[in-house]
Amino acid sequence: QVQLVESGGGLVQPGGSLRLSCAASGSILSFSAMGWYRQAPGKERELVARVMRGGFTNYADSVKGRFTISRDNARNTVYLQMNTLKPEDTAVYYCNVQTLSGGYWGQGTQVTVSS
Repeated sequence: QVQLVESGGGLVQPGGSLRLSCAASGSILSFSAMGWYRQAPGKERELVARVMRGGFTNYADSVKGRFTISRDNARNTVYLQMNTLKPEDTAVYYCNVQTLSGGYWGQGTQVTVSS
């Protein structure tokens, strides 16, 4: 069983920045992938960014060039640096990890981009 604790969400003005953190209860070196998803009201959950065990990353087209996913293996933590935020980035952001025993989700953190 993997537990994920997210933090860093909040209210920010358009053009601003936030950094989300996701701390895992186990060693992230054992995870095949770690990623961030988001779900806006009335929409399906979508992939935002993901980092694979070998370091390969992929991003949704809508966030390329603005968001950066990274991980700190020593702290068992994955981050999502979000810059130049737009109102359409408003959503609940969820951390996800993939392991040999299955996938796990965090509880979600709200990001609201509004003036």
